Amino acid sequence: MPDDVRLLLTRPEAQADDWSRRMAALGVATVSLPLIDIAATDDPLPARQAWSELGATDLAMFVSPNAVRHFFDQRPHAASWPARTWAATVGPGSAQALLALGVPAERIVQPPPGSESLDSEHLWPELRRVFACAWGGEGDAWTGRRALLVRGDGGREWLGDRLRECGLRVDAVSVYRRACPRLDATTRLLLREALAQPASHVWLFSSSEAIGHLEALEQGARGGASPPDWGAVRAVATHERIAARAQALGVGHVVLVRPEAAAVADAFRMLSGSTLESRT
Repeated sequence: MPDDVRLLLTRPEAQADDWSRRMAALGVATVSLPLIDIAATDDPLPARQAWSELGATDLAMFVSPNAVRHFFDQRPHAASWPARTWAATVGPGSAQALLALGVPAERIVQPPPGSESLDSEHLWPELRRVFACAWGGEGDAWTGRRALLVRGDGGREWLGDRLRECGLRVDAVSVYRRACPRLDATTRLLLREALAQPASHVWLFSSSEAIGHLEALEQGARGGASPPDWGAVRAVATHERIAARAQALGVGHVVLVRPEAAAVADAFRMLSGSTLESRT
């Protein structure tokens, strides 16, 4: 593997340092190029109201580590996680954030180890299994229970719809907003270098929205210059939808992996080697 190849971290800035440390421990050099800006919502009252009702909530679902962080930023002083409330998430990063903030491990539900993907579809069977034991099956045992979806501005309704079909009352609270970042001189130069020298970079995509921002930022950064050779770009994607979005942009080499450091490192080494194959 060439020593000068770097993994481009496109996650929000707040998560880049943790990923950089984990990849460094596996011998992978990284550089951060956030393609999504994350900021707290302008109105903290909905999150504070949700905290006041958390003790009467059976399940709180967190869509990302950002959802965890911004929700807990509004936690009342000295408040602890209610004993009756389950917490659910699709990824280990969110689960670790919940643990660090005092949610007991035995109250956290996530896709089981070895799941083909980390998403709502793979969380749902585990939720059904856990709650069949905790609540006594579905039907009347689930009807009237309360669930809270903690997320950014918008998002998928798939899991909320499944819970509603089982009789739960599902509310949602937005605790952060996403936006396309404004590049400074340093990140604008990094973007240009990465697209001009695709052999020296491997992209890590963990969001379809980030790829959309990349397309817009690239068009603005190059002005009237020729478009990049997307076919020479190499990327690691952490979900099928993300891989499909990268391929729709024209990225020529995409490897689909679970969003775990070891899997990302293996894919990076494969893409950095002399033999290059596109696979999803």
